[in-house]
Formats: sequence, C-alpha cells, structure tokens
Amino acid sequence: MAYLQPDKEGKVYLPAISAAKERGEKLICLTAYDYPTARIVDEAGVDMILVGDSIGNVIHGYGNTIPVSIDEILSACIAVKRGTERAMVVCDMPFGTYHISENESVKNALRLMKYGGAEAVKLEGGRNRVDLVRRLVDEEIPVVAHIGLTPQSVYKMGGYRVQGRTAEQAKRLIEDAKLLEEAGAFAIVLELVPREVAAMITEEISISTIGIGAGAECDIQVLVLHDLVGMTFGRQPRFVRQYANLRQVMTEAIQSWTADVKSGAYPSVEESYGLTEETKKEMGAS
Repeated sequence: MAYLQPDKEGKVYLPAISAAKERGEKLICLTAYDYPTARIVDEAGVDMILVGDSIGNVIHGYGNTIPVSIDEILSACIAVKRGTERAMVVCDMPFGTYHISENESVKNALRLMKYGGAEAVKLEGGRNRVDLVRRLVDEEIPVVAHIGLTPQSVYKMGGYRVQGRTAEQAKRLIEDAKLLEEAGAFAIVLELVPREVAAMITEEISISTIGIGAGAECDIQVLVLHDLVGMTFGRQPRFVRQYANLRQVMTEAIQSWTADVKSGAYPSVEESYGLTEETKKEMGAS
C-alpha cells in the first residue's frame, strides 16, 4: 500500500522476540518518555523501548505510579514513537485504565496503539488478568504481562518488596506465568522475583521473560533509563547498576555556564549577532 513506509532494517516485531528466545539470545529493553531520549536509546541498539508508568516517578516526581494518567502516558508514547525506528515500542497501561471493564480496557489500549503509536501494551497482574489478556489479544492487541512486584499494587503489597520468596508464593507465580502465556501474552515482566524462581519460569514457558531485579536467567533485561545513567534521586534498588552520572555532568555544565554569565565571558562576540558594517555606517550617518 502506498501509505506504508518501509521499516528500518532489523525492525523488531513479535516474531523477532520469539526467535531470540528460541536461539537463547538475550535482548535489551529500556524506558524512554520523550523524543530525544527515544532516539538515543534506539540508535544505541536497544531492542524494546518501554514507555513506562515509571514516568510518574522519574519525570513528574510523583511518589509512585498510581497518579499517572492515560493522557500523560499517551503524550509520552507519541514522542517516543517519533524518535524510534528499530526498537519495539511497548506502552504501559496506567492504573485505572484496565480495571473497570474489558470494553473500557480495550478502548484504552486501542487509543495507545492508534494515537500513541504503541506496538504493544503492558499491564500488571497474574491470574486476575487472564481473561483481559485473552480479550486484548483477540482484538489484535499484543500484550506484555507483569507479575512479581507490581508497582500499581504498592498500597496492597505494603511497599516495594521481593515477591515469591516462599514455596507457596513461588508456585503461584509460576502458575500465573503459565496462565498468562496460555491467554496469549507474548512476554512477561518478572519484577523483584528471586533469581531461582525467575529461572524456573523462564525455563517452563515458551514466551520471553523480561527481568528487572529477577536475576540473569531472564530472556530480556529491562531498566529505567534514568536509574542507569544517574538521573534519579534517593536510594536505588540493589539491582540498579549506574553506568554514568548525567546528573553530575549536567550540574557541572550549568554551574560553568552560570559562572561565565556572571563574569561576562558568555556570550562572547563570536556567539552574538552584530550589525553589518553597512548598517553601522547608515546609523552613524543619521
């Protein structure tokens, strides 16, 4: 069709995710919430970009992900999609957008795909989301599930704690993963799950596991980009490894510019716009 634009070579779709699982190839997922960040992440070779509801924490300064609205996540998804050519764009469904009814949930998911450019949606929950996942998949909406620590359930869970530490809890997580696979999810996020449990789930299901604080055996690893590059505040979880300190780089750059402004070193003559010699002569003549 004439309106279809050719994909960038290596564009990541669902078959590529499945094929990587079969080959035992590790894939990479990072968050992004705006155009320039998405471009950087995509050009760095990341396979999946998650427009996460973590936008509430790292962009808007909320205490958790509960307040994030669909309009906030939709705006971010639009920007991320514009900056992405190769990676698969997955968008979180915020708290309250898939809790009222299946029809309302489908409507919200379709909005994220049709207007936001999302290529898949992610929602939290185990066996309680199986029917919804099946419905979304039936409506041609690719779904990433999310079990273990589910941040949208922070009040119910009583904080951000490792899940699945007892034999009973571990068994339930494994069962949930299998049920979500049967419902049609193409991947499952395992957050703050003991590495042994994550390894068992990864081994026992045919779809990809996406680990965050769940050990090295998961098929895909995901992190919040701001944690990775030192752009967050406060204490970080054990699983976060900081690879750069952009906060310090930005602070030093701002302080250096401020000093130059105060001393008169910025802007220099070369960095300013002046009158032409002809205009100077005309003004002098007048």
